[in-house]
Order: sequence, then C-alpha cells, then structure tokens
Amino acid sequence: MSDTVEMPEGGYAYMPGVFQYSCGVGALPGFEIRRVRFDAPVPLADGFERIKAHLEGESRPLASFCACELRSPGQFSEEGFRAFNELYCGTLEAWGIYKDGINPVARSNVCPELGAPATPSFHAFSYTVPSGVEGTFVIAGSGEVPEGMNNYFDHVVARGDQSPEGMRAKARHVLGEMERRMAPFGKGWADTTAAQIYTVFPIHSFLAEELVARGAARHGATWHFARPPIVALDYEMDTRRVVDERVIV
Repeated sequence: MSDTVEMPEGGYAYMPGVFQYSCGVGALPGFEIRRVRFDAPVPLADGFERIKAHLEGESRPLASFCACELRSPGQFSEEGFRAFNELYCGTLEAWGIYKDGINPVARSNVCPELGAPATPSFHAFSYTVPSGVEGTFVIAGSGEVPEGMNNYFDHVVARGDQSPEGMRAKARHVLGEMERRMAPFGKGWADTTAAQIYTVFPIHSFLAEELVARGAARHGATWHFARPPIVALDYEMDTRRVVDERVIV
C-alpha cells in the first residue's frame, strides 16, 4: 500500500492526514476491520470506556482501534473544532495510539440536524481482528474543502452556495477526495460495501450522474440528515469496505 504507514501493533496501515485523524485505514494481511455501531449515541468519555471494554472482551489491544464515527451537537468554529480535537486526541495519546502529533485513527464527525446529542458522542467504531478476509478499509469523512489549509473558510468549494449546481460542485470535490484516499490502499468504488452522505440540502439533482454513474452507490448510499462539523461546510461523505458489522446496545 503506497503512501501509507503500517501500524503492525494495530493490524492496519493508515494514510497520514491532519493531527485529528488519518485519511483512512486498511487492514494488513492476516487482519480484517470490523465495525460496531451503538444503538444510540454514547457520550465521548463513556464511549471510550465502552470501546475499551469491548476490545478487551474480544482480546484485542487498544492499538486495534482504527476508526470511529462521531456525532456532535452542532457545527464548530475552526477554533472550537481544534479545541475539541485536542481533547479527543488526549485519550488516544493515553492509549498509546496518538504519538508525536501523528494520529493513525480515521474518523467522521458530523452534526445531526434533528435529534442531535447533547455532547459529542460515538455513533460507531472500527477495529481490527485476526482474519483471512482481505481488503477491508475505512475512509475518513471529508467535506468540500482541502485538508491542511491555514484556514477552512477561504477554501470551501462553492462556499455559501446550496443551489443544485453548488451542491453538485461540492459533491464532485468530495467524491474526488474519497477516490484520492482509497487509491493508496489500491481500492476504488468497486470495492466498497457502504457509502455515507452527510448534508441537510437536496442531493437528488446530482445523485444519478455524480454518485450512481460513478459507482459510488453500488450498494446504495446512506443519507444522514446532518451537517459537516465546521461552519460553512455543507456536504460530507465517507466510505468503507467492511464485511462484519454489528450493533450493540
């Protein structure tokens, strides 16, 4: 897997991203990624404890925790998002995963428009298990702005434009970013088992041409009525190939 970094103690490789998350993870040979979704959002601190207990129950090290999906009460300012991420990364650092400013864990963090949790919470998490199943991966969520810029606001694609053409432009950028993140793992849309869309704006005008025709909805697309985590962003996606998914209460 070119342009990725192996984390053998976790059983996966990751594509480096920004300090708060990696761009994606792929299972190393001899491992597969398993996804677990909570039946209802679990507040961050409690969620970390439940994840730790789950991994211990599966006889898996904390390092096997490789991806998560979060739900937040509302969109953050850039400063607020950084403060939140520093708190989130603190637990990963205590777990021995986040080191020297490098975070191998992939992540999505979105804000439900209706029924949002009162505090940032876990929706789902993924981890590796020994297995002969090959090729599983999880790509981190991305909105319509390039990562790693000095600020997000000045670089948002079609900023403030929620018209059909504005949303199409946003979707095109995000679809391209998903493809860029899958490529180092040698994967593409034909390998995915799920694609998730996060927006509160209509997607029907471009769904067929931009997603279905591209192969991005080969198993359908799950639309979450939610906003990306940062103010001024309107459209986000993530995708994965995971063959073992569970729900716990």
